[in-house]
Amino acid sequence: MIKITKSFMIVLFALTVMSSGLSAKDKKKGDKIHPDTSKWESLFKDDLSNASFPKGVWTFNKGILTASEDQAIWSAKEYKNFKIDLEFKTADGTNSGVMVYCTNKDNWIPNSVEIQIADDFAKEWAESPKTWQCAAIFGHLAPTKSMVKKPGVWNHYTITCKGKKIKVALNGEVVNEMDMDLWTSATKNPDGSDIPAWLSTPFNKLATHGFIGLQGKHAGAPIYFRNIKIKELKDK
Repeated sequence: MIKITKSFMIVLFALTVMSSGLSAKDKKKGDKIHPDTSKWESLFKDDLSNASFPKGVWTFNKGILTASEDQAIWSAKEYKNFKIDLEFKTADGTNSGVMVYCTNKDNWIPNSVEIQIADDFAKEWAESPKTWQCAAIFGHLAPTKSMVKKPGVWNHYTITCKGKKIKVALNGEVVNEMDMDLWTSATKNPDGSDIPAWLSTPFNKLATHGFIGLQGKHAGAPIYFRNIKIKELKDK
C-alpha cells in the first residue's frame, strides 16, 4: 500500500500540470485563461440592434446566435484594445471565424485578422494546412495544438488584442500568440510558409483597430455562438 504524503501530492500535482501543457503559474491563475465575464458587456444585444449584417441572416434564439447564410455579422462600433470572450459550437465540417481589426466590412478578408474556427475532426480541415485549423490566425500562424472539441460540444475562446499583439486561448489553454510586426510580407510567413493569395495585406501594415465580426454558415456547415462578451482595455 502506498502512503499518500504531502510531498507525494505535490509531485503528483506538478506532473499533472506538466502533462496538461499549462504551467503551474497558469494553473494557479486559471481564471486568467478564461476570465470571469459576468460584468463585461455583451458584444451584441439580444435584438441585434447594435449589429451590422444582411437582413434575416443572423438570429438569436434562447441565447444562441447562428446564421442561415455565409454572411458575417459585425459590431456597430470599432474597438482598439480589448478582450473578447465567447463560446462556439461546430457541426460536421464547420469553417468559421472571429474577425478583429476589420477596417472594411465590405472587403474584410484582406482587411482584418481572422481567428479561425474549424471542425478539425472533419477530413477536409484535418488535412488542411495547420494555419487553416481551429485557433489559427488564419493563413498566418498555426496554433500550438488542436484543442477544439468534437462537433456538438461547446468550446470556449478568449481572444486578447492589444496593439500588434494577439493572444488566443481555447478550452483552457493559450494556443496562439502573435506579434503582427513580424509579418512583413503578403506572400510568406516568417517561417517561410505560404500565405493564401487572397490575404493580400502584410499584417505589419494592418490597422490595430476596427470592427469585430463573426463568420456565418460557410460551405454549408452551421456555426453557433453564445455568451459573446467584450472588455475594452486601457492603451497602456
